[in-house]
Amino acid sequence: MPELKTIEVDSGAPLATAGVSASAHVVIARRATPTFTQTSSRWPSKIARQASRRWSAGRLALAAELDHGRLFLCAPVLAGAGAVAWFEFDTDASLFRLGAWITFLALVFVAAGAGRPLPRRAALAGLLCVGGMLAAQIETWRAGTIILDSAVTTTLTGRVERREGDDKGRWRYILAVERTASPALKRMPERVSLLARGDAPIPIGSWIEVRARFTPPAGPALPGLNDFAFDAYFAGVGANGFAYGEPVEVAPDALSPRRSAPDTIVEGLYRLRSSIGERIRSILPGDTGAFAASLVTDERRAISDETTEALRQSGLAHIVAISGLNMALSAGIFFIGLRAVFGLFPAFAQAYPTKKIAAAGALAALTAYYLISGFAVSAERAYIMMAIMLVAALFDRPSISLRNVALSALLIILTSPSAVLGPSFQMSFAATLALVSGYVGWISGSMPGKALFVHPVFKPIGFVFRFFAGIALTSMIGGFSTALFSIEHFHRLSAYGLPANLMAMPVISFVVMPMGMLAMLLTPLGLDVLPWKIAGFGLDIVIDIAKTVSGWGGTVDVGRLPAWYFAVASLAFLLQTLLFTRLKYLGFAVMLIATACLRFLPGSPLPELLVSDDGSLVAVVDDEVLATNKPKPGEFIFNQWQRALAIEPQVPPLILTDVPPPPQKRDHERVVLTAKERRAATDLMRRSTETTQFSCAKSAWCAVTLKSGYLVVVVDNLAYLGSACDVADIVITPARVRLAQCRSGSLLFTGDSLRRTGALEIRIDDQGSPVINTAYTGLDRPWMRQRAYDWRTGAYADAVRQPSDTGGSARQAYPVP
Repeated sequence: MPELKTIEVDSGAPLATAGVSASAHVVIARRATPTFTQTSSRWPSKIARQASRRWSAGRLALAAELDHGRLFLCAPVLAGAGAVAWFEFDTDASLFRLGAWITFLALVFVAAGAGRPLPRRAALAGLLCVGGMLAAQIETWRAGTIILDSAVTTTLTGRVERREGDDKGRWRYILAVERTASPALKRMPERVSLLARGDAPIPIGSWIEVRARFTPPAGPALPGLNDFAFDAYFAGVGANGFAYGEPVEVAPDALSPRRSAPDTIVEGLYRLRSSIGERIRSILPGDTGAFAASLVTDERRAISDETTEALRQSGLAHIVAISGLNMALSAGIFFIGLRAVFGLFPAFAQAYPTKKIAAAGALAALTAYYLISGFAVSAERAYIMMAIMLVAALFDRPSISLRNVALSALLIILTSPSAVLGPSFQMSFAATLALVSGYVGWISGSMPGKALFVHPVFKPIGFVFRFFAGIALTSMIGGFSTALFSIEHFHRLSAYGLPANLMAMPVISFVVMPMGMLAMLLTPLGLDVLPWKIAGFGLDIVIDIAKTVSGWGGTVDVGRLPAWYFAVASLAFLLQTLLFTRLKYLGFAVMLIATACLRFLPGSPLPELLVSDDGSLVAVVDDEVLATNKPKPGEFIFNQWQRALAIEPQVPPLILTDVPPPPQKRDHERVVLTAKERRAATDLMRRSTETTQFSCAKSAWCAVTLKSGYLVVVVDNLAYLGSACDVADIVITPARVRLAQCRSGSLLFTGDSLRRTGALEIRIDDQGSPVINTAYTGLDRPWMRQRAYDWRTGAYADAVRQPSDTGGSARQAYPVP
């Protein structure tokens, strides 16, 4: 074997000078010349080596994630992303196109085989995304809700399917509509919501006749906010109304269709749910009984507004909703209690698998709880999650795992993809995902601070410390994990949720839920009064805690988040919770960078003018106040404006007292101003130069001047529309007129045009041109299409699209669709 030599020579010296023969095998280590250039070149090479090592470590971590089954955890994320994308489309996706994509991706998946994992996984990810879109399309077809197109007063005959009382003695009925009269509606919704008063509630299953005023579900209060018409479409409710008188029970219509067995079963469950709620409220009056009933049946309307707001501000509103907390406590109490009973009989416990029997019993109790809870999304999610955990216990599998969370999310996404856009789904799964991820990190020993809790110093404190430490830890994890979604949907945060939960959760866990479950088990025997009294005592303590904490004033108004930030922050949250290697720290880095960009980079300027989707409410944003055209604006819309813009103060309008009363309408004649009245109105409008307050002629018009100098006039009486068009830069009227533009070229928004565009945000850019952001850019989706329907012709107008931001001078006609 040839000799192997290692020598060291000067940099640049020939080998012959070292006395090495040509036949020798040499490993050469050249001595570096100590020059400035050589020393400075070390840094790029060091950075390159570090980057290479980081890249190799990242590849190994990614391989470990894939080998650990993390790809399955991404399945609900991909399917949910596909569903969200489908709902954001301007039009329904072609079924042929979806089928073509599924076929193509399936062929790629099969052709790639096991030997090409990268294209195989990419094809699988694409299949999950397209599958989410297909599930969204199927759910939309399955819903097929007819939504009322415009407000109408009619006489309705229908069947009571559900009912729920509130704290003011009113009842909210969900009615299956049979027919309408005076007038008979051409596009009659199949199901409506009706608010009515009455000495006694009408039984579920009864037929009623009532004269009522119905309105379509509201659109977004501002562009980008929640679309209540979307929620109503997938809930199957096509209109909201209030009764002019007390509903009258009538005999069933002989021509009405027979109800199917599933409908009859669901109606029976709602009847049982209502009777349970009434029984609880008869034992525990007031907010205490309403609170207790909400824990069992999810009927929350009976809780007073004061208590509801206190629970929300203190961060305890999650107790009211039937969610993971309620389901986990009920299943856990039943499971542990049944095993304790079995432990009293040693022979039985040794002969039979008591753990599996208790798990099966807890699953049966959990199913009964879900059936009487009203089928809310949070209850559905919690039920599926807990059911998977109990079934896993039956088969001796780990109960608490991220795979169980992913499986339950995937089931909900494929069956009810519209729920993905709602706060209930997002917040409940965010909290569950964070808690399970934290639990997995805790038992694996990778969670920082675990050694502190198992230190011998803390062992003597025992159970009490572990219990309260568990509440504190779960409250912090749950609070931080849901903060992003709370800001996105409600634009506010509770600063004192942690102390409130530390004080309230022991009462809920040890008093309210155990006594409530015992009361439900004893109800058939009529022995439920004492357990409910004890549970009511605990709920009184929780309500006092909520009111005390809310009095600290810890609610923080944050305002709207940019769409890009919510998407990036959600991705960062998923990286933090779904990954287990060091790659999860990428989530923290992405969150920090996105938050820094949000904090330090300039954001979108605030709008100067807000217009509701019917034109009745208008507000000017000026100096951190909202100046409105109404002294007492409707809370439903105005509260959303305040939270979205993080502006609380409201400036009411100045009512002009020296203005002559507006001319009254004579019979069916059109009201026309005289030349003198027209000049007087024009002069008054022109002199409305206040920038922080509307000047209003009662029941006629309101005017205000924006900081940019634009004069805005809101016209209530159409007799003044011509005067407003002559003098104003922007004219708004809630009246449904077919006029598309002012003859002067002023921007004109009418009830008819706002019906197509939805709510508006208007600001004036640096060039003095109005920039208009609309809630709707098109009306081709099923939950928007009613806005393009004309009941006079019985046809749909063309759903013209327009860009969300429309620029132009004030003297250009606004392109009304």
